Amino acid sequence: MLLPKGGLNWKAARAQLPTTRVVWNLVTRTRFLLLVAATGIILLLWRGISSSASEMQSFYCWGPSKPPIDMSQNEYARWNAHMQTPVIFNQHAPLKIESTTIQNIDLNPIKSTRNAVANEERVLLLTPLKDAAPHLSKYFELLAEISYPHHLIDLAFLVSDSTDDTLALLASELDRIQKRPDKIPFRSATVVQKDFNFHLSQDVKERHSFEAQGPRRKAMGKARNYLLYAAMKPEHSWVYWRDVDIVDSPSTILEDFIAHDKDILVPNVWFHRYEKGVDIEGRFDYNSWVESDKGRRLTSTLDKDVVLAEGYKQYDTGRTYMALMGDWRENKDEEIELDGIGGVSILVKADVHRSGINFPSYSFENQAETEGFAKMAKRAGYQVFGLLNYVVWHIDTAEKGGNL
Repeated sequence: MLLPKGGLNWKAARAQLPTTRVVWNLVTRTRFLLLVAATGIILLLWRGISSSASEMQSFYCWGPSKPPIDMSQNEYARWNAHMQTPVIFNQHAPLKIESTTIQNIDLNPIKSTRNAVANEERVLLLTPLKDAAPHLSKYFELLAEISYPHHLIDLAFLVSDSTDDTLALLASELDRIQKRPDKIPFRSATVVQKDFNFHLSQDVKERHSFEAQGPRRKAMGKARNYLLYAAMKPEHSWVYWRDVDIVDSPSTILEDFIAHDKDILVPNVWFHRYEKGVDIEGRFDYNSWVESDKGRRLTSTLDKDVVLAEGYKQYDTGRTYMALMGDWRENKDEEIELDGIGGVSILVKADVHRSGINFPSYSFENQAETEGFAKMAKRAGYQVFGLLNYVVWHIDTAEKGGNL
């Protein structure tokens, strides 16, 4: 082929190309289209065959070269000694929940141990109140002295059926103590209001008469339960019940009690009475007792709705009262197992309450409130103990003796 003079140029090359019409006629011919289709099918089949061949090379025979039935015992043992069937576990991705209306509470880490301070275990301190205005000032004075770290203590109060200024004085004291700049303020404070329409004279003779004890103890049990269920949170390890009319107690009471690692623990409760300048140490709480055979025989004869109250001639139980035992000058850690307890000062492992052990507002084994609580706890297999020589001092109520 002769090249144009001066070499190749675009115009000369373009003149040699077939026209667009000629190209179009060529590509639209049936034979050309069939050739393109056949070529495409051959290419697809070739790729499929070559891909299958490469994949087949990734499969291996994990079994022996002959069936197990044709193998000798030695051959079978040799094969299994060198070859194991591979196992692939499908590990699922974690389930992620993003709904703000779903809350997860894990109670497994919540423990009640002897090392409560080191483990930063939370304590819920509960006090039911009714016409308690005269006692609140002393109550908060003692509360401020508690040595257990206050940032681990939540306070909660229930005010019910009060006719005095209990609610206002409580709110004022809480506001004052929680505003302090030192380490005295507590982690939180909650006030619950609930009236049960139970009205009883605050006159000592009427309030502590035998006739008043059944209805009074049932009402007190109901108040404790309302307070407990309104205030207890998943993070609480211990529940400490403390009456408002305590006039003196050790500042280390929580650490002292926790060290015993009991499910339920109470102190001995006495009072001071001053007569003609003489300090008379009185024994106060006869609700902490050890059951007697006489008491068991008595309860076996009673209607199930009768609520026994200690210290009254109507029912002589013959029980052993912790209040008549012990001495605050002796070993403060001496324990005694109890069948009934009083409510002045009780330390409870929170899981005891979570398990359904509460303060019956009805007759449970002929007991109610704190004594019924102890009976219920022992029925469930929990430990109920008292400290003979560990004394908390209660206000003197000038009660009469009854059976005692």
